[in-house]
Amino acid sequence: MTALSRLVIAGRWWVVALWIVLAALGGFAAPRATQRLTFDFGLPGQPGYEANVDILKTFGSGGIGAPVLLVVGDGSSEVPAAEPIAQAVAKAAPGARIATYADQSDLLADDGRTGVVLVYPIPIASDQPYASALAQLRPAAEELTRELGTPVVVTGRDALNFAEGDTGGNPLAETLAGGIGAAIVLALVFGSFLALMPLVIAAASILTTFLILWGLTGLTDVSFVVQYLLALIGLGVAIDYALLLVTRWREETGNGSTPEEAVRTAMSTAGRSILFSGITVAVSLAALIAVPVPFIRSVGYTGLLIPVLSVAASLTLLPALLLILGRRLSWPHRRTTDPESRLWRGVGRFVVRHRWVAATAAAAVLIILAVPSFGLRLGQATNDALAAGSGPAATAVRSLDGNGPGAGLSAPVEILTDTPSEVVEKIRTVDGVGGVAAPGQWRSGAGESVVDVWTQDDASSSSGAAVAAEIRTVAEDLGARVGGIPAQDADFIHTVYGSAWWILIAIVVVTFVLLAVALRSIALPAKALLLNVVSLGAAFGITVWIWQGGHGTELLFDRQPSGAVTVWIPIAIFAFLFGLSMDYEVFLLSRIKEEHDAGHTTDEATVHGVARTGRLVTSAALILFLAFVSLSQIPTADVKILATGLALGIIIDATIVRGVLAPALVAALGPVNWWWPWGPKEKP
Repeated sequence: MTALSRLVIAGRWWVVALWIVLAALGGFAAPRATQRLTFDFGLPGQPGYEANVDILKTFGSGGIGAPVLLVVGDGSSEVPAAEPIAQAVAKAAPGARIATYADQSDLLADDGRTGVVLVYPIPIASDQPYASALAQLRPAAEELTRELGTPVVVTGRDALNFAEGDTGGNPLAETLAGGIGAAIVLALVFGSFLALMPLVIAAASILTTFLILWGLTGLTDVSFVVQYLLALIGLGVAIDYALLLVTRWREETGNGSTPEEAVRTAMSTAGRSILFSGITVAVSLAALIAVPVPFIRSVGYTGLLIPVLSVAASLTLLPALLLILGRRLSWPHRRTTDPESRLWRGVGRFVVRHRWVAATAAAAVLIILAVPSFGLRLGQATNDALAAGSGPAATAVRSLDGNGPGAGLSAPVEILTDTPSEVVEKIRTVDGVGGVAAPGQWRSGAGESVVDVWTQDDASSSSGAAVAAEIRTVAEDLGARVGGIPAQDADFIHTVYGSAWWILIAIVVVTFVLLAVALRSIALPAKALLLNVVSLGAAFGITVWIWQGGHGTELLFDRQPSGAVTVWIPIAIFAFLFGLSMDYEVFLLSRIKEEHDAGHTTDEATVHGVARTGRLVTSAALILFLAFVSLSQIPTADVKILATGLALGIIIDATIVRGVLAPALVAALGPVNWWWPWGPKEKP
């Protein structure tokens, strides 16, 4: 850090000029990078995915895409003839694969008063693959309702996930919303224009990351999801690091140091913490690159870039700006430069004085929060979760259950076979099957046919998923290939979580080594890893409790409970929370160790460490929380679940874990904290 400080101090103007150029290029690259992002959630080599690819290639639609459903009738009278509806659908969605209740009896309710027209439109490359088709089908359905005198309602997973006129999330708008929240928190923390510094660092690092992302999109596929993660998590991480360095610089200038001396001290203390923290975050996110799923890998690439660029900007651009503008921006100086918080000093003293009680109480709360995670079920959101409110589309999808065709019709199993009659006959013997559709026109020139099979229960429920698995087994035993959403989800769970254990071990080992070297301790990194496990368990538990259990989803998001957590979300929450939580652990433990090295006892060092980092950590966590709240405004249910886990996980970690449990355990371990077999014996 000494050499880097010397370089930045000597070339401050060159450093600022370089980052201005990078940020300008990033601003140019950002819209071009987002245009090149992909919308593929594929699993190359896995049977379900490969079957879906062949279905899409052969028939132009279907596979991983759920069908659009036109529900005809309201249960008050028999449904009208299906032919005019099929003709209107074919006109509104040219090339779509269609099945109607006229020639597929399983698409008709038992009482004959509700029928379904099953439609697979040709998808477009977008996070809303049926956007253009739905834009045509909805007015066509309204026209049919007027002509036939009976309701014709467009529903299905895509129709429910994206309301009419919904254009999806806007990364710029969400980032600005998160930035405004961050600006308010920073203004309260600094009470001066120094609050602008972290925002400038965040802007520079985010734009530069977009520049590299643009180049990355030319080398590999990168998922559209990363634009939201890059913008909002990049905002939070960059501000975290900048907040730590600016706080330490202001502390040193308040103690009488010149700006240059303050930069040297801040870089050797806070800067060192930022470096090790950034490396730890990067390692946890880079582990996603090892997952054999392109979509997850692209999240790993971007996740690696976020902390690396944030650290680079915080350790070069920020000290240069502090040297040039720091004194001027300290106005109006409404906050003391003393980093110690009276509130957190009181918390630290209480926790140290009552260490075992505090540790036990905090652990009990975290364990209670973690209990629901044992009931975690991976899958897609249920129909009820997607069908928020009481609109026509929601009412229509609910009518599939009961005496209707079957709730699983929203996500059928798609079977590719050259013996459709044999497959249909055998599949009908499976308990829990809601129906089968095998129109003659769903046959290719090569003789392969698509057979759609759906479960009576929602395919995203535990019972529906079990029936879908049985359907797959029966079909594959007959030599058929099985696709659809249920098959691809099952393959995803097997591929990702079947090999997750060795990725977790790699993350733990590398993180332990990094922290051991940074803190020169064996006990502290072991404790940090243990606390991360508890913190992650609480985050998973409360996410399951809210979304899967349905406690607060309507109040907070105007949504029904999901009934399951989307298959890719737990590993994404783990990667991001593991790294971000370790940020706060490094901030806290580094300051405690610094105080201990300065001659304080373990108890005194712990109180000083909490007093000097408590406000910093909670402010940083609040900024990240606000960023994730902004992320939750994205209309996609999956992103809302991810944002919930990250937002609440960060708050739990910064308060209960780092504010109470971590310092209580440091005080409890006493001299054990400082045992380091490769150095001189530490004093207690």
